[in-house]
This record gives sequence, C-alpha cells and structure tokens, in this order.
Amino acid sequence: MDFLADNNLCGQTVLRLVSRGNATIAELLRLSEYIPPIYRLDSRQEQLQYGEILLDFSYFKSVEMHERRIENTTGMQETDLELRDNYLDILRRFYVAFESVHRYATELNRFVEDLEDGIFIQQSMETVFMNSDGKQLMCEALYLYGVMLLIMDVKYEGTVRERLLVAYYRYCADTSRETNIDEVCTLLRSTGYSSAPTAKRPPNYPEDYFRRIKFKPQYISMVVGRLRSDDIYHRSLAFPLPEHRSTALSTQAAMLYVVLYFEPDTLHNQPAKMREIVDKHFADNWVIGTYMGMLVNLLDAWEPYKAARGALANTIDAAVVRNMAARKGEKLQKINQILQQLLKEGSLTEENAINNVSKLLNLVRDCNVTVRWLMLHTAPLTPALEINKKCKAMRDLVLVEMKCRPVDIFELLLNTAQFELKLKELYKLILAAKESKWTLYKSEAKERLTDLSDAFTGGKPLTRIEKNEKLQNWFAEMARQVDNLSFSELGLAGPRIIQLIQALEEVQAFHQLESNIQVRQFITETQQFLHKMIKMANTKEDILVNLEIVGDLSYAWQLIDSYTKQMQDGIKENPSLVIKLRATFLKMASAMDLPLLRINQANSNDLESVSQYYSGELVAYVRKVLHIIPETLFNLLAQIVNIQINRLKELPTRLDKDKLKDFAQLDERFEVARLTHAISVFTEGILQMKTTLVGIIKIDPKQLLEDGIRKELVRLVAQALHNDCIFAQKQKSNDFVQRLDILGVKMDGFRRSFEYIQDYVELYGLKIWQEETSRIINYNVEQECNTFLRNKVQDWESIYQSKTIPIPRFQPVDVSVTFVGRLARELIRITDPKVTVYIDQMTAWFDVKTRQELVNITIFRKLQHALGVPGLAGLDRLYSFMIVRELQSLQKILDDLLKERTWVAHYQGLSKMLGTGQNTIPQAVKFYAQATSKGAKIWPAMIETFQKIGQLQLLRRQLAYELRTVSRFDSKHLVNALEIVNEVVLTDFKTRRVDRMKDIPKEQSFLMYELSQYLQWTGLTEPLMQVYIGTRRDPYLGLAMFLTLLSTSGMFIPAGNLGNTLVPRRRYDPMDGTPFLVGFITVMKQFHGDYMRQVMQMLGQYLRSVIENAKNMGSSDFGPDAATLVVSVQWMLLLGAVDHEMVESYISGYVVRSLQTVS
Repeated sequence: MDFLADNNLCGQTVLRLVSRGNATIAELLRLSEYIPPIYRLDSRQEQLQYGEILLDFSYFKSVEMHERRIENTTGMQETDLELRDNYLDILRRFYVAFESVHRYATELNRFVEDLEDGIFIQQSMETVFMNSDGKQLMCEALYLYGVMLLIMDVKYEGTVRERLLVAYYRYCADTSRETNIDEVCTLLRSTGYSSAPTAKRPPNYPEDYFRRIKFKPQYISMVVGRLRSDDIYHRSLAFPLPEHRSTALSTQAAMLYVVLYFEPDTLHNQPAKMREIVDKHFADNWVIGTYMGMLVNLLDAWEPYKAARGALANTIDAAVVRNMAARKGEKLQKINQILQQLLKEGSLTEENAINNVSKLLNLVRDCNVTVRWLMLHTAPLTPALEINKKCKAMRDLVLVEMKCRPVDIFELLLNTAQFELKLKELYKLILAAKESKWTLYKSEAKERLTDLSDAFTGGKPLTRIEKNEKLQNWFAEMARQVDNLSFSELGLAGPRIIQLIQALEEVQAFHQLESNIQVRQFITETQQFLHKMIKMANTKEDILVNLEIVGDLSYAWQLIDSYTKQMQDGIKENPSLVIKLRATFLKMASAMDLPLLRINQANSNDLESVSQYYSGELVAYVRKVLHIIPETLFNLLAQIVNIQINRLKELPTRLDKDKLKDFAQLDERFEVARLTHAISVFTEGILQMKTTLVGIIKIDPKQLLEDGIRKELVRLVAQALHNDCIFAQKQKSNDFVQRLDILGVKMDGFRRSFEYIQDYVELYGLKIWQEETSRIINYNVEQECNTFLRNKVQDWESIYQSKTIPIPRFQPVDVSVTFVGRLARELIRITDPKVTVYIDQMTAWFDVKTRQELVNITIFRKLQHALGVPGLAGLDRLYSFMIVRELQSLQKILDDLLKERTWVAHYQGLSKMLGTGQNTIPQAVKFYAQATSKGAKIWPAMIETFQKIGQLQLLRRQLAYELRTVSRFDSKHLVNALEIVNEVVLTDFKTRRVDRMKDIPKEQSFLMYELSQYLQWTGLTEPLMQVYIGTRRDPYLGLAMFLTLLSTSGMFIPAGNLGNTLVPRRRYDPMDGTPFLVGFITVMKQFHGDYMRQVMQMLGQYLRSVIENAKNMGSSDFGPDAATLVVSVQWMLLLGAVDHEMVESYISGYVVRSLQTVS
C-alpha cells in the first residue's frame, strides 16, 4: 500500500502533522510583522508608561501584588484597560500561534508513541523509515519543530514573547479553560538569546531549548541516521556528478544541522560521526541555507561543540578555501561567457534543445552549483558574525581569491535565471508538440522510403534509375515497418528505429547506391528523420522535473535582498534589465515549493493562506526592487518642473518678431525633451515585463508601475507635509503664513508633475493625486484622533494604510503625533483667546496688545491651497475630537458640582428665592453677588474651558465656510443635491418625530452616516448646532449655567466701535468674550432645550430685578452686567442659539425692543 494513500492512516497522520507544521511556521513569520511596538519597550518613555503593566514571567511570582498595584493606581488602570481594548484580538492570535507550536510537538510525540505501541497496523518505526515517503516525512516532522523554535527566538525576542503571553493570560477571562497555557509558557520562556550585535550566545544554546519537550531517543537517532547516510529525496538523480554532491544533498544537510541539536552528544563527543557528516554534506561549504533561506555559518554555529568543530576544521582551512574560491571564480567567468552566447537571439533553438539535452542540463547544473556556492560564501555577515574573526577571515579570503566582483555573481544569477526560463519554455513547447512532431517525422521517413521503392520500379521518368525488383520490395518493406511504429509504444519503437537506420547504412554499402546522388540524398534524409524520431522520443517530462530541482533558489530567499542595490543600479543604467529580473523572480518562486508541497498533498485548508503569505512576500520584494523606476521618474520630473517654473519664460499673448529668439530658449527646451524621453524609456522598461504569476499572485507591469508611482508620491508628499509643518514654540503668525505658502508651492509642484507625466506613462494623474493626498491626510488625521480614543485604530486595521503603498510614519516632534496635529495646534496657539480678540464682523483675530490682524479668512484659503479639501475636513474632524474632550472634562466638573452637598444646598436655597422666575428679587445686586461668590474658585477653570470650546468652534466655522465656498465653486451640482437630500431627511424626521437613534430604520441610519460625511466634506454643517456628547438631566443644571454666565458678565464690556463685540473690561485680561459666548452656547446645546429656557427665564428675572431696584433708588444706571447680558442675548439671537419668541416670552418688551435695535 502507498504510504501516502488516503486509506493509510499512519501516512495520512504524519502528512497532516507536517502540513500543519509548515502552516504554523508561515503564521509565526506573518505575525512577527505585527508585534505591537510598545511590547518591546524600546524607549525610555514607553518603559515609564507601560513598564509596570507589560510584565514578563516575573509576574507569575507575585500575581496578586501586581494586580493590586494596577487596580489601585488610577492612571495604570486606565492604561491597562486601553491596552486590553486595543490589543486583545492580536494577543489571542499570537497565543493560538504559540500554542500551535506546543500542540505540534505534543502530537508528534504521541504519533511516535503510537507507532511504537503498534496502534498503526503493519507499521512500526523501522517500516516507516524503510519507506521513501515515510522517512522523508519523519525527518521533516522533527526538523520543522526545530525550525519553529529557532524562528521563535529570532523573530520574537524572549522578553517580548513573555510579555505577550502574560498579557494574554491577564486579559482573557477564559484562561481557566486554556489547559495548555502553563506548558506553553514553560516551552516558550526566554532562552536569553538576543539578536543584538554585541549579545553573547547563552550557554548550551539551543540544545537546552530543544530539550524542553523530550522526544524518544530512538526516533531522534533514526532521523539523524537517515539524514546522515541516505539520499532521502533522491536528488542525486538530478545531480549525477560527484562534485555536485553537497548541492544535491543541501536540503537534507540543512535538516541535519537543525536535528543535531536534539542530539547534542554527537556534536560534542562523536568525532567519527561528525567527520562522516562533514565529509558527506559539508566538505566544500560552511554557509548553508535552512528553512526559507535562513542562513547559518557553521564556523560560528558549531564553535562550542568539540567534535563538530574538529570535523569542520579537517576540511575547511585556508588552503582548501583558497583553492575552492579560485576554481569557482574561474568557472564563473567561463560559464558567464557561454550563457551570454546562448542567450543571444536565435542561439537557443528547438533543434539545439532536442539534440543537446544532456549538455544543456549539465550547463544548468554548473550554473546553479557555482552561483549557489558564491552567493552563500560571499553573503554579507551579520553584525554578530562580523565579531567572529574566523568567519570574517574566510569570507574575505573567498572575495579575494575568486578574483571577480560581486556584480559578476549577480550577472551570473540573472543569466542563469534567464537561460533556465528560456529552456523551460522551449521544452514545454517541444513536449506539447511531441506526438505531432514525432508523427510528422515518421510520415516524412515513410514517404521517402516509398518514393525510393517506386524509383526502383524503373517506370518513373527522368530518374535514370534501373529497375531492381529486390530493392523495390526491400524499400517497400522498410516503409511498411516505419509505418508500423507507434507513438504509444515508444519503448519498443526505439530499438526498431536504430535497426532501420543501420539497415539503411548497410544497403548503401552492399548495392553501391552512393553513386546515385538522388538515392543517396533520399536515404540520408530518411536517416535524419529517424534520428529526429529517436531524439524526440528521448525528450521527456523528466527534463522539466530536473530543471525544477536543479534551479532551486530557496537558499537565497533572504539573501537576495543583499543584491537589491545591484538590481536597482542595473535598472537605472538599462531599464530593459527588467526582463532578466522577471526570470530571477520566477526562479525565486521555487522556494515556495517545499512548504507548499506537503500542505497540498494533505489537501489542507491552509494552502491558500500559506501561498498568499509567501507569494505576498515575494511580490513585496519585486515591488521594492522595481521601485527604483518611479523613484528615478520623480527625480527626472523634479528637474523638468524646475526648468518649467524657474527657467522657461512664459510666452505672452502677443510677441514681437525680434524677441522670438529670446523666448525660444532652445537649450532649456532640449533639456526638457531629453528628460521626458528618459521618463518614457523607464516606463517602457517596466512595461516590457510581461504579466507574471508569482506564486498565486498575478503581477501586472502596468499596475506595478502605477503602484510604484503612487508609493513614491506618497513618500514625497508625506515627507513634505512632515518637514514643512514643524513650528517653533513662539513662532509669529507671519511665519505660519510663510510655511503655508511654501507648502502650497511644493504641493502645486507635485500636482504639475502629475499633469506632465500622465500622458507619458498612460496613467490618470489627477485621480492618483486626489486619491493619495486624501489617503495621506485622512491617515494622519486618524492617527492624531487616536490620542483621544481608548480603542485606537491600529495600522493593520486602518482603511487608509496599505502594505503595498504604505504611508510613512515619522517620529513626533512635540505633543502632536502627526503634521495634522501640529498644524491644528499652531492655529489654536495663534488664535488663543488669552492674547487675541475675535471680531465676528471681520471674521478675523487681532492681537490684544498691538491691535494687529493675526488670522483672517486668507489663512484658511492658504490652508485649502496647501492641503485641499481633505486637509480642511481633517482639521475640522480633529477640532471636533478636541471639543468632545473639553466637553467631557466640563461635564465631569458639573457632575461633581451638582452632587456635592454644599452646592446642592446652595442651589436649593437659590431656587426657593428665585421661585418661578416671574417675581423680582429685592436688593438684586447684593443677592446675585452672594449667589455667584460661592463659585469664585471654580469660575476661572470653567471660563477657560468655555473659551477653549468657543475658540475651536470658531475655527470649525471658518473651516466649514471655506469648504462650502470651494464646494460651491468646484461641485455646485453636488452641493445642491446634498442640500435637497438633507432638507428632505430633516423634514421626514420632523414629520415622524423620531426621538431616538434606535427608532431610525437600518437603511436610513446608513443614509444618515453617508450623508453626514458628505455634508462635513462640503462644509454644509453648522458646528454651533452640533451635539457632541450625551448628557443626563439634572434639576439644577440651568441654575448652574445661569450663575456661570452671570459671574462672567462683569468681566466683559460691549465695544460699540467693534459691533458690540464683547471685550475684556480690563484691557489686558487673558480672555475674549466671543469665544466664551460661543463656548457657552455649545455647552447648552449638549443639554435639553428646557435648560436654555431656564437660563433665559433667569436672565429676564435678573434684568427686571436690576431695573426695578435701580428705579426704586431713582437711578438710571442698571450696572455694567445688565448691558453685557443684553448684548450676550443679542449675540445668542444672531448665532441662532435662541429665537425671538423665547426671548420675548422671558424678557420684558422694552428690553426686546432694545435688542432689535442693535445691529
């Protein structure tokens, strides 16, 4: 029975195990890119903020103490909740991956025990290892577990691993059901290994690490024995030459290197065994590629092991290395010349491929063996290996003795890949047409033999061949024998064809037929066709299989990155190099065969996921290499735009003939043409790369070019926005304007570049520009808004971030995370109510001291010019988050205020005195002064909060106005449509009186969300009417807000010459009336409308009381507070916070008439 048959339980069990092992490794590699940065605690700030929450395994020594400290510290508790909300999902995924490693080892152990216990009928450890597939899978099973452990240490540093496990343990409520968590923690506790350049290797590493889960010694011994002595993959068939043995056995050599750590005694104390291993597998190489190209230098890796070190020293010394490097260098030069000849157009034909199968395959073997040895042994050393003198000396010796440049190795790789690709495509065509070609050659041979038979009848005119009945019958019989040859029986046909060829040779000699030219020619042609039939029959599928095995480039999966610069330099010099690079990338795809083979054989659901990961990694590398093209395009574009803006004169509408020469500027125009031609050449270069399937991902060269251009645009624009939005602490408003002007010019330059390039690269420049600038700004807004959220949007969750076209992140330069935050806070700083006065009629802010205009509508136009609509909408959104934070802090103050007993008692007493609001208060001035004096300590904080909210609202109003203006100009039909839809929706709600969001149908809630987005981006919103937070009712809230307004009224005075703008009563007081009043209106809007009615009622009562008291005293002076409050009500009317009906119902008629006269 076949070991891998569906009904073979033993084979299927170990196959599924190996399949899952490969999938687990892919998941570990994938997740290693998503380790949250804060779990590394790299910076001092992160250590201070998260160090006592993100704990390693020291947490388990005193769990209660750590939990108590976190719970009892308010700041730590909030941070802990934030971490839980943001990272719980990814922590679960990490734990599942970590647990998969432990489960894999446990199930492998169970399988080995079941095998020994005879659970699988007719199968034992010995019989499985005797089977070809069985020994492969048994060796791979142990090897994959070793690889998992090594990847865990390389990709997940020990302390980071522990922090992730502890965080999962703390945050998951169902940890009690996770029975394996203790074993997982034991297996994956820190080993002390670090990839830092100066870190030393821990003692007994990694053998102690590999011992954490014990395996049967017999199983390990048999795995080592098979890998040591057998060719388990039968790769020697593809590498028949003795000098290619180490390459033929390279896959199992890598497996043996890992598996030996499960049996460290061999490495330490078995010199005979180690000599055998080294002589067979490592006689001519000491740098090997393990799983997916992870490189290992045996001179360093086996340094602590006496037997291994000694065995390696016997074969790898300076003289041997010098000799090997010299021979490989000579072979490189020789092979490169042969390949260059064969790659010339017309050199590699179908006939050559059929006639020289053996020679061509030998050449491919030599190419791959040479390029493999040179790439591995000239690979750049890691910082840790640089410290090892022996490793560095050997590499330097190879570089010197091979007497060729690293670029020559790269050239050999390119030529080899291109030659292999051509050969594969040629043999595929030959094999596809094999039967038809063989049948054609047979019919041609038969036809010539029939013609010869007819010629010897003597009846054909002009042949001058005498009649010969014997030859006539003989050739007829030969024709019949050729006709009887069958393609379906090629094995039998071969010897017959050889006999026919020999018979034709003999007939020429015995019957002296050489003298007749026509007969001799026909016989020769027949022999040629028969030879072709033999060679066509010998062209088999095995050739393609051997080419796949020989062309394996999995060892360079990571190493290839060191050749990126040579690739990019080559493309800059000759863009058509992309064609050869395509062949190299396809050759790289061979690395995916090993992990996917077992997953595919097991029919696992992981096939697509693992294929997607490795294909995605390779495609990402392809994009990285080819990114040099858009990068170069943008450099050329920058030169073109510079010439167009700074050197080319703009042609006037009318031009005198004698000045024509001055405007011709032929040199400049020639330079523009030359640069434009260079752009076209680069574009053509990448488009020469055909649509290519890399793994399971199809690469379209046009899409690749577009993505590359987008990526470079994003990089340049993001860099410009970051650099030009860094502001000094006490920067003047003029400097802010200059920064915006510079940014606007740069952005305009980028826009012009795209207008110029789009026709030469066949792309929609405007579409790309709008999409990418919008994405950059929205992403930065999202990251800035994250600071206000507990559930933050991570990069991998963001709809704006992309792995293909990533938006770069920069280190913060101040409290802001991104340029959007810096821009927003700089605008807040220069319009600070403490040092400025806002005049609504002029929509401008003025300096309190110098009376100089600081910010006006022009600045918002410059913002629009620099950042576009996305920038204005982004600032608007960020200001909304800031307003919410201020409102929440104010709500907390109010909640505390309205719960405190002394304040409640105070409010109760005032409520009794005020009554229903219809009566007047005797001695009003004294009464109200006493009422407000209790809050003397809290009013300043509340006033400051009101001013902040008002300032942000005023900025939002200006942004909305600018958005509205731009939208009406650029998209008037869209604006009209939105206004109509908005009006219809509002009318519908009013008609149906929908009071709660839950009452809104699902389809309409989606409509509302979409509509609100459009309204915000077109500026069709009124910030003052917006409800930002949810609030609850309180009986004394209206009174509290009235007292706040009353307590501040004495601090402001209406300025008649400024349109009754409220200004500080004392000139240099750090406050501004308009922001305060707008803030007050905004706060009131968050509560039910009844509270505003209460405030109006109390205002009316106050004004009546003050007026009546003044009349009773015979005075016409109502006091400054009354005048300020009257103007405040006027502003509330103008800003839409209250209506005339409400004011008239609570404030006396003559006061209303006075309000109506104020303009």
